[in-house]
Amino acid sequence: MESGTNKKSLIGKVVSNKMDKTIVVTIERTVKHSVYGKYIRRTSKCYAHDPENKCQIGDVVRIEESRPLSRNKRWNLVEVLDR
Repeated sequence: MESGTNKKSLIGKVVSNKMDKTIVVTIERTVKHSVYGKYIRRTSKCYAHDPENKCQIGDVVRIEESRPLSRNKRWNLVEVLDR
């Protein structure tokens, strides 16, 4: 049996790296309004574990779901896609 293949993965932008070994990533998605049909941008923030403190604000990163690491952290940094 393969392990670790069914984890969710998201791509977002780093908005904060002020904490030690933690980054805040915003994920943007577009949702169609139920009545008017207009597409609206929705954002959600995720706290991710960055063990080497290598991310800077503005980086585009891929994060992957993990077990709870703290009260808010449930994601791990996989790679930095764009600086």
